[in-house]
Amino acid sequence: MFDIGFSELLLVAVVALLVLGPERLPKAARFAGLWVRKARAQWYSVKSEFEREMASDELKRSVGNPLGDLRNAVSEASRELGDVGRELGDSLRDAEALAKTDALADADAATAVQDISAALEAPAEPPTEAAGEPNTEKPPVQSELDNFAFYTDPEPAPGSAPRAAGRTEPPAP
Repeated sequence: MFDIGFSELLLVAVVALLVLGPERLPKAARFAGLWVRKARAQWYSVKSEFEREMASDELKRSVGNPLGDLRNAVSEASRELGDVGRELGDSLRDAEALAKTDALADADAATAVQDISAALEAPAEPPTEAAGEPNTEKPPVQSELDNFAFYTDPEPAPGSAPRAAGRTEPPAP
């Protein structure tokens, strides 16, 4: 700090011994030590106060302005709420227009249903043969129906008689 070497301190001590004398030199040394301690304490106090101020300034800068941030967040939320309200209004108008078109479509569907029910209530006409093609389908013969298997067991139960293929009758009680 002051760049004072050992030889310079020795020179100051010799001069102080000559000027103050051996009786007052210990008191002067204690007094000088007291002032050095007070100066150091003041220096550390100023240094710590400066560091605390710097830390609080840095904290204020890092935290920012909470009230301003809150106001910005509230204004942004209100803008978003307004946008949602406008979108909801647009959707409601679209739904009303769709409901009107659906009502028209439902009226058309009701008319079609009435037409179909009227057609079903009308007497059935026998199908006409296509242009020049004769109807080659013939109804099934009773013998074909008799041989049709309605119910068959894949494996007969143990101790029971095997069933014949074809129509089967339920077992008698």
